[in-house]
Amino acid sequence: MSAPQNPAEAMVWKTILWTWPFYAFGALYVVGPVLAWLMAGLVALSLYLGPAIRSDLRAAGPLPLVVWAWIIGMLVMLVALWIGHIEWDQGMKMTIKSSIGWAKGWALLALFPLAGAVLPIRREVLVRAQCRLGFWTLCIAPVLLVAPYLGLPERVWTSPLKAVGGPGPEYFTVFLFTFDPASWTPRWQFYAPWSPFAALLGVVMVLFALEEKEGRWRAAGIAAGTLMILASKSRMGLVGLVACTVGPRLVPLVLRSWAWGGLAAFTASLAITGPWFLEKIGLGIDQFKSARADSTRVRATLQRIARERWQEEAPWFGHGTVQPGPHIVEYMPIGSHHTWFGLLFVKGVVGLMALAVPLIWQTALAFKDAAVGPRGRLPLGLCMVMVLLSFGENIEIEAYLLWPALLCLGIHARECST
Repeated sequence: MSAPQNPAEAMVWKTILWTWPFYAFGALYVVGPVLAWLMAGLVALSLYLGPAIRSDLRAAGPLPLVVWAWIIGMLVMLVALWIGHIEWDQGMKMTIKSSIGWAKGWALLALFPLAGAVLPIRREVLVRAQCRLGFWTLCIAPVLLVAPYLGLPERVWTSPLKAVGGPGPEYFTVFLFTFDPASWTPRWQFYAPWSPFAALLGVVMVLFALEEKEGRWRAAGIAAGTLMILASKSRMGLVGLVACTVGPRLVPLVLRSWAWGGLAAFTASLAITGPWFLEKIGLGIDQFKSARADSTRVRATLQRIARERWQEEAPWFGHGTVQPGPHIVEYMPIGSHHTWFGLLFVKGVVGLMALAVPLIWQTALAFKDAAVGPRGRLPLGLCMVMVLLSFGENIEIEAYLLWPALLCLGIHARECST
């Protein structure tokens, strides 16, 4: 059965199904962290009471080591933040504000895997809930898709919840669509703050839907996720749709001798076809970048500035916060639009390792499981989405919508440890 069977599953189920109403009230950025800390409280209660708690909330088993890695890594993030603020004399007010930001961002990368590993939440509940969200997305999509052609405004309103603080007003704003400033054509972002992130959420929806056993719900999830990817007009989403769905299903080939033989033959053939093959790949990459040349230029310049200032000014613990960028990057903050360069700039090598270690560990665990059976396909696909997202966005400020994927990674860690 895919319906929730305990309070923890009910919390997850209802939160996913209420995604669109929450978005309509501009509340999604608040809901994600609140859910994370509520579930963390439930985890603490379950671990503290042990057998004394009601049977359907008892801890599912000991905490997996990879979840400990997430917890330790995100605590290191907080320590790096404090040291960076002290070194750059940011003041107590800014330190408190940034610590609250950590609790709404980086902390979620540990809290949701923790909840998935401890609480008795089944992955099929997440799968069905995502497919049902996909169904409602398909129902709402016609209104969004015709809005620019009917002369409707881009944004509907900005919620007063923006007073709680966040990365920007777009996290509390309800959009019907947006116009691409480069081509002045409409793009859709659905319930995400911007279109490229909506595309990756579409990839996540497709990955969950591929696990659904009932055909009509599976079709709804796949159709909705694909629509989100195509309507967002995101290059990263198109790459993710192919790589994150096909890649995990090819992993079992690493155990097949004939696959290694084929790889050896292909490698040998590159001696003849290699130059032509590399030329075609180079042309493809150039065309991919030129599809949104302005965006590519701004991102590349931001990364170069972040790298240079990290190396010269704050290699170990970073600058503590993002900083305003110059006109050449359209005043985009230095340390944004790339998780890894952003970490180096804001939290230095220490912060980068605090994310890299648990993410690599989780990906390796999923890869190993996907190589021996289908159970690892969904977690590996989700890890690939996170890796892909990290090269184009700041993953911590998007954890409030990525939480079903993070929860599933915790569930998979629990499955592997039992």
